[in-house]
Amino acid sequence: MAVARIHWDDLPNETRAAIEKHTGSVWSSQTVSEGLNSAIAALLDTSSGKVFVKGLHRDYPRRWTQDMEAMINPHVHGLSPRLLWRIDGEWDVLGFEAVDGCHADFQSGSPDLAPLVDTVMTLGNLPCPDLPVTVAEHRWRTYVAAPEELEWLRGDRLLHTDYNPLNVLITDGRALLIDWAWPTRGAGWIDPACLVLRLIAGGHTAEEAERVVVQTPAWSSAPERGVEVFAWANVRLWDEIAGNDPAPWVERMACAAHEWLEYRV
Repeated sequence: MAVARIHWDDLPNETRAAIEKHTGSVWSSQTVSEGLNSAIAALLDTSSGKVFVKGLHRDYPRRWTQDMEAMINPHVHGLSPRLLWRIDGEWDVLGFEAVDGCHADFQSGSPDLAPLVDTVMTLGNLPCPDLPVTVAEHRWRTYVAAPEELEWLRGDRLLHTDYNPLNVLITDGRALLIDWAWPTRGAGWIDPACLVLRLIAGGHTAEEAERVVVQTPAWSSAPERGVEVFAWANVRLWDEIAGNDPAPWVERMACAAHEWLEYRV
């Protein structure tokens, strides 16, 4: 369920004053319409330069996603915009360096796919830092047919897992990953698999989607049985989500999961 979006002027005076202690005077603001998980998401033009802010009220049930982003950011420099500061009062707000770019195009043949795959490969080389992130075998535990199947998902890589095109910024020929609400420790091939699902939802066939990620070392060495287990888990996951949320993008993801499983098995 998407969070209702508000504007800069809707924030309490105390919150805006706390932000301006970091940024200097805010001259103008531009609310970002894309995205689902932040109540405030805006590009601020300030006396110290531009900054992107995103935040949630302290009483919002999923405010923990802010903790995840703040925790993981120092470990993904070069792959994500840098976190500059955080305020944590009535509103929990993160301030990131502003990036001049656009969201990735996931259509077949898009020039954005090559830099995205490069980023996925770079991320795949990162061991997961010793942080309290969820582990893959716990995150997907209710979507497998038997507990022993979870062993296929176990690993030591840092995973992003949410390759919504809105979470990929293309800038200067690079792909940056944003919205680290779900950092996960697990098998390195899981991230390419998550991208495959998004590519199918974006218009690729399952065969075309796998061809995009085939050059990533993690995918090329992925165990066939492990990928099949993950494909089944995603069918169950997205069918469950679609049963509770009729949003068109959710239905596309559920259809993509079924298409990928059919191709796989």
